[in-house]
Amino acid sequence: MDATVVLRCVNKERLPSKRLDTFILPSFILLSLIPWQRRDQGCVFIQFMYFPEMAIVCQRLHSERIEDIPSTLRSKLQDLDLRDRVKSGDTVAVAVGSRGITNIDILVFEIVSFLKGLGLKPFIVPAMGSHGGGTIEGELAVLAGLRITEATMGVPLATGTDVVEVGRIRENIPVLMDKGAAFADHIVVVNRIKPHTKFNASVESGLTKMLTVGLGKRAGATKYHQAAIRYTFRILQDAASLILKNCSVLFGLAILEDGYGHTASLDIVQPDDWFKIEPFLLEKAKSMIPKIPFDNLDVLIIDEIGKDVSGIGMDSNITGRHRDIVGDFFTYPHIKRIFVRNLSRKTAGNGNGIGLADFTTNRLVEALNLTTTYTNALAALSPEKAAIPVHFETDRECIEACLNMIGDILPEAARIVRIKNTSTLDVLEVSRALEKEIASNPDLGMVTGWRPMEFDDHGNLKDEF
Repeated sequence: MDATVVLRCVNKERLPSKRLDTFILPSFILLSLIPWQRRDQGCVFIQFMYFPEMAIVCQRLHSERIEDIPSTLRSKLQDLDLRDRVKSGDTVAVAVGSRGITNIDILVFEIVSFLKGLGLKPFIVPAMGSHGGGTIEGELAVLAGLRITEATMGVPLATGTDVVEVGRIRENIPVLMDKGAAFADHIVVVNRIKPHTKFNASVESGLTKMLTVGLGKRAGATKYHQAAIRYTFRILQDAASLILKNCSVLFGLAILEDGYGHTASLDIVQPDDWFKIEPFLLEKAKSMIPKIPFDNLDVLIIDEIGKDVSGIGMDSNITGRHRDIVGDFFTYPHIKRIFVRNLSRKTAGNGNGIGLADFTTNRLVEALNLTTTYTNALAALSPEKAAIPVHFETDRECIEACLNMIGDILPEAARIVRIKNTSTLDVLEVSRALEKEIASNPDLGMVTGWRPMEFDDHGNLKDEF
């Protein structure tokens, strides 16, 4: 049956007349109009908006790649002289757990093989603070997602949530450690060095964090975040210094990645050089981190967030946006509105960080595992990051809401960037308002021409990545 359709155009300047256009449409066309807003007395009211033209661009990032990962690490390990520090049969807890690290399974396998070659007895300890929901099952699932299992590594996995106190710092703050690691003869930690999403310091996310927050499990992670409100995150260096003094830490493997996520460098860090080398590596990591190549954006569309992308789902070093009890910030690229479409598959429902978005979809909300999301957010004293933003059924509705919330700017003039996630910035989709900046930036190149923003039959963006 045919129906009367009333179109409400949001940006009426594009219409020859500023009145509502009313006309009759056949039912087969009516069914293809998405979204319709409501029916009233035989009419279908549809609100629509002109969206800006978009294009795919590529970005040249810092590139520095190790071609032969196993042989490079073997060579560095062979240079280690541990004969005076270990004896045959000693146990070694190898602390692993950060997600999103390229080649992490290869690196851990080479380390445990090296330790076994010395006559030692290595085992894997999940070191991920409250990640994995703070449960044994959750930790095992995280490690399995990294391809780190007893079968692939050839050594035991010592899982557990029990911690013991290995000392105290400042005004009686307990330094907690996984029980299995604390009672091992030695400890090795493996992590990537990179800027932290919450604070700036000489040491941020890396070996020190793994030694303290990671091995501290959920209880330790919570304790450090609580203490940081008074003492700042300098307490992590204090706690690591105590651990290095009271426990036998053989070494740490510090990993750097380039702008494409390739393994760029591997450094063996020994206790005596810990706080000399890690700050140096952090500065190097900062020089390689990719960024969104435009400032003062109206809308950022992120296809996915997740723990495999960033500890807070979307890296605040990329979005320039953070909310937390230890401090809020709004920096480059100064984004007015953020729309997150989906959770990543590997995050397993952990949506920590979704609270940093302005809009999201119903499907993302339905995919949330609130137990793991809340556990992670509360352990970091950041309930803000688990807050669920305004959400709609379709991408189209979310983008319309964003464009209505950026001020007196015509939608076709909006500065919009769409990315897969904050760790993948070599390919972006951008709006035509950024055309001149693309032309003037030698690190950017057009992949496609300008074309309408494309939605599927369900009102969701078509996959461009």
